[in-house]
Amino acid sequence: MRGLRGLCVRLLLAFFSTAFAFYFPPQVEQLPIITGQTSGSIIALLYDESFLFKCEAKGNPRPTYHWTKDGMDFDPHKDPRLTTDESSGSFVIPKSKDKVKYQGKYRCYASNKLGTAISEEAEFIVPTVPKFSKEKLEPVVVAEGDSVVLECNPPKGIEPIQLYWMTKDLRHIEQNERVSMALNGNLYFSNTLATDSHDDYCCFASFSRIRTIVQKPSMALRVRTINSSHGGDSLSVQERKPRILEPSSHMTTYLKKGEELELECIAEGLPTPIIEWKKMTDSLPKRANIVKYGKLLIIPDVTEQDEGKYMCMAKNSLGEDVHHFHVVIEEPPSWREEPVKIQLAETGSDILIKCSATGKPQPTITWKRNGRPLDDFPSTNLKVVDDSIIIYRAEQRDTAVYQCEASNRHGTLLANANVLVMNHPPFILTRNYLEYATMLGKSLIMDCNVFSSPPTTPHWRKEDPEGSVDGERFSLLKNGSLQIHRVEMEDMGQYKCLANNSEGTASITAELFIKDSTRIVEPPQDMKVRRGSMAELECQVECDPTLRRELEILWLKDGIDILSNYTEDSGYFIEDGILQIVNVSHSDEGNYTCIVRTSLDQDRASAYITVLDVPDPPIQLTLSDMKDRSVMLHWLASNDHNSPITEFIIEYEENHWEPEKWKELLRVASIQYSAPLTLYGHINYQFRVIAVNAMGRSRSSMPSKRYKTPPCAPDRNPENIKIEGHLPHQLDISWEPLLPVEHNGPGLEYKLSYRLLGVEDSWTEQMVKRHSFVVSDTPTFVPYEFKIQAHNHHGWAPEPKVVTGYSGEDMPLAAPENVSVKVLNSTLLWVSWSPVPQAALRGHLRGYMVHWWQTQSLLTSKRIPSERQSLSIPGNRSHTMVPGLNPFSEYSLTVNVFNRRGNGPSSNPISFTTPQGVPEQPPILRATNFQKNSITLVWAPPHEANGFLTGYLLQYHTINETQGGLNSVNISAPDTTQWVLHDLREDNWYKFYLSACTEAGCGSAVSEEGGTVPEVFSTTSAETSTGSRQPFSFTSSNTDTPVNATFTTLAVLNISTSVSDTFVRISWRTREEHTYSEIYVAIMNHRDGIWQVSEAVNTSKGFHLIEGLSLGTVYTIRLLASSRVHVSSIFEEVFETRKVSSKQAVSSQDWFVGMMCAVALLTLLVLIGCFVLRNKGGKYAVKEKEESPADPESQAMSEETPCEYSDNDEKPLKSSQLFFMGDDDSCEDSVISENENCEFNEDGSFIGEYSGHTRRVFTEVNGQPPVTA
Repeated sequence: MRGLRGLCVRLLLAFFSTAFAFYFPPQVEQLPIITGQTSGSIIALLYDESFLFKCEAKGNPRPTYHWTKDGMDFDPHKDPRLTTDESSGSFVIPKSKDKVKYQGKYRCYASNKLGTAISEEAEFIVPTVPKFSKEKLEPVVVAEGDSVVLECNPPKGIEPIQLYWMTKDLRHIEQNERVSMALNGNLYFSNTLATDSHDDYCCFASFSRIRTIVQKPSMALRVRTINSSHGGDSLSVQERKPRILEPSSHMTTYLKKGEELELECIAEGLPTPIIEWKKMTDSLPKRANIVKYGKLLIIPDVTEQDEGKYMCMAKNSLGEDVHHFHVVIEEPPSWREEPVKIQLAETGSDILIKCSATGKPQPTITWKRNGRPLDDFPSTNLKVVDDSIIIYRAEQRDTAVYQCEASNRHGTLLANANVLVMNHPPFILTRNYLEYATMLGKSLIMDCNVFSSPPTTPHWRKEDPEGSVDGERFSLLKNGSLQIHRVEMEDMGQYKCLANNSEGTASITAELFIKDSTRIVEPPQDMKVRRGSMAELECQVECDPTLRRELEILWLKDGIDILSNYTEDSGYFIEDGILQIVNVSHSDEGNYTCIVRTSLDQDRASAYITVLDVPDPPIQLTLSDMKDRSVMLHWLASNDHNSPITEFIIEYEENHWEPEKWKELLRVASIQYSAPLTLYGHINYQFRVIAVNAMGRSRSSMPSKRYKTPPCAPDRNPENIKIEGHLPHQLDISWEPLLPVEHNGPGLEYKLSYRLLGVEDSWTEQMVKRHSFVVSDTPTFVPYEFKIQAHNHHGWAPEPKVVTGYSGEDMPLAAPENVSVKVLNSTLLWVSWSPVPQAALRGHLRGYMVHWWQTQSLLTSKRIPSERQSLSIPGNRSHTMVPGLNPFSEYSLTVNVFNRRGNGPSSNPISFTTPQGVPEQPPILRATNFQKNSITLVWAPPHEANGFLTGYLLQYHTINETQGGLNSVNISAPDTTQWVLHDLREDNWYKFYLSACTEAGCGSAVSEEGGTVPEVFSTTSAETSTGSRQPFSFTSSNTDTPVNATFTTLAVLNISTSVSDTFVRISWRTREEHTYSEIYVAIMNHRDGIWQVSEAVNTSKGFHLIEGLSLGTVYTIRLLASSRVHVSSIFEEVFETRKVSSKQAVSSQDWFVGMMCAVALLTLLVLIGCFVLRNKGGKYAVKEKEESPADPESQAMSEETPCEYSDNDEKPLKSSQLFFMGDDDSCEDSVISENENCEFNEDGSFIGEYSGHTRRVFTEVNGQPPVTA
């Protein structure tokens, strides 16, 4: 029963040591445990600053410390030279001269009220400087051939020690089969020679750890030779059999397992003995090594198999000697079963402390309690049995630290075993209300670590919702934790862990949550990237929303974390799951893995980046099959960097004509690694090869060896021979010379041969080195034959080809005859002539030139200054068409022939006239004064009438829902520029077309749209003398449907414009009661037809200035009541800016005229400045905001007189006065007319004549309407 009970005790204690060794709650008292200590030997070396003796422990209550030195109490706090640590038992011995006094063996004791733990023993060693004994050594005298030993006897010191023999001048004593140094340092001579005699044999001992070398006093060895005599007896060298000198006696060698075995055998004899080794019962191990000329056997890292008897044999021709070694392999103590560090036992239980150690010799076990021998604590319930202690019916007083020491001659092991005897209710160390989270299908462990005595096994239950924790998916671990395998959704909820023993009960609650899995939804893709570009790998992930904050995205390259192992200079940038690789290099190629993880799970995906680049240059260029004009080139391809090579380019360089300049010679396919090369003669070649793939060209290979071809005659003659006659009696010959590499040898020159074609049989020959030649005194424009042949010192090129050319040309002598013209229409002419004879050309015919110029306009009968126009007709044509003539004009025309030399004489001029043509399109057409059944149309005459105007053709149709039929009105009065269409349908939209006509017909039409208004607006218009609103119509910008609206009539009078070359000024006068109304100014360039509208202009300002206009350009300006351009305008005018005359343009080239223009411009700027200061108003471009209020002075002046006022010398182009439709009848008296023939329209608008004349138009009041249809 006791044996069974003891077994149960052991099992129970083993469980406790595993389950509770690390789970003591803070309120439970604990025995001291050593956590840090100094053990072994501490050698006080010279270069060490201080020496730490460490002793740290934990326990509850906190441990106190004391030390022993060599078994006696030692208090570091009492020595002021020692540095102590108040938080532990550690102390430091400083570096000092008297540190020898601290030499000894130290042990630390950590104690509290429950017990005492002890540290391992630490020895402090203060080495002294080793010294050889100072003694006078007598010379050693031996006869030649005798053996001798020179003893070293080195001093003891800190291992390792190195011994060697030298002379005083530090020359090593040579060692061999005859002379050798033993492990003990002695120098052995198996037999001596006369050359061994020296007076300075010195033994040196080196102690590396203390950095010290010591020398023994020198010894003298004197060897008597065989020719010397002593006492009348002659001496001779006697041979003898071997005798072993070292070792001198049989002994047993003890080694620790793992050490190195060294067996030495040194013998004397003559001749010098040879040493042999063997193991008595076995062969020597393979790792055995025999050194020092066979005298030393070394076996490293010995094991039990190396134990046994060894023998060395020394032998020579006279005999042999042997020595036996007995080798015993031992082991220091090691734990077979180390005592359990902490045992917790309930009161009344049996406790087993086992301390089982192994070693060779078998270790001795010594027990202590709280650092004192066990015999100091007599007890009736404690028994030592073999290597164990059994405590029967343990009580609380048995609580202690029990020490076990296992020792043999190779070392000591120490173990502290804490035995705590107590009863304690369950205490759950795991925190209450922990929340666990996992994913479906994963495994999970919910902790429930319990401290209790006697021990208890916790159990679990599911509470919310209630469920079972039984079944194969649930496991209760030894430490009380619950493991759930393959988690299912129904496992989510609250769990409770309960623990109870005889002392009490405890429980905790834990809650389990099931989360969505973390997964990669857009994994990175394999890609191929060009070196130097940027690569981007994307890794998009989805995870549970509650885990988003802790989500971590890692990128690995070939399994190495990029963020931790690469710097910013490496070109990796990671942001929002995207990995960017900037300036990709070859080292960036590899496998990239994206790892997304949370605290619960992770996912990963990988992609491979392949880096593409140009190939590496080809290697190993060699030449073979070398002939006079060819060679075979071989090479090997290198790395293509993931893009297959498509071809190889072979280049050559020669060091005579263009050294260091490489030129392409040949291209071959990628499957070829050799190519035959055709070469020129007399060239010292070297070659290189370039590989090409889709990424581009590689660097050039290393050049091949040079190969020089022998010289030979040229292979070909010059090409591209040019024969030109720049002068009438001269012939210039040039050709494309041979390339330098084509010379094929030295002394290249050319033989030029020429003769008159069909006249001379013999050739005139010239040898030239240049590539051009001039033949002088030739007839004008006669054919020659030429040939050019290359020649060098080694022969002639093949027979050349004959080419033909002409001598120099001269200008033609005759003009074309029989010139005739035929007018096809008002702008086109047919011209023909007779060709000039070949004899009169005196050169190659280039063509004919037709010249014409307008002499008079038949419309005005004015002479026009001559402005010649020309048309070139290449080749041998004798007729052409002359386009672009002006209609209704008189012209003159001539024709001449020309060759390369120049123009021949012109033919006699002939005259012709062009008929009338159709007019140009009228520049402007406007529809105004929209009434119930009538619309007024006004226009300007065309720029070019191209004849006598006979009238206008006016056509129109409705464009409401559907397009109506076309109506026509013939206006026979050519001076008419305004027309009123009556009998139109009420509230309809019309499109009008107007074209001007001559006898030749009507030209292209200009179009305009407008519409009639309902009767209510017509009535309002008729009552404008009493009302304040006037109807108008415009086209919406979003639709073609007309929109009817009304606007308040503005009280502006005396509207006029003043035009310069780059600006226009529009002025007006405002009535007092309408001083602060707003108007808009719009302007259109007729070249592009685009309207530009200013911002609102206050009427009190009195004027508006538009700058930045183009010279000689036609514009239309409008004064509007709103910013919409297409509504009816208050005022409208067409004007043309000034242009610079041709005479002024010519004279402007003269510097004096330029200076005068500058003075005039400066004067103009001063006048404008004065104008601005006087009016206190700014100048504004279209759509530019007004910046200053109106000038009261200028406003007053405008009110005083209806006439125009101008601050400068510019003449006003046009002016008009708008009638104010209000209650004030005095406006009728202010109408002043400067032109009796002015034309008016019914709404106050005016379309002036499109000319440079100045016209002034006034709104008619109570007058007759204009001509109507």
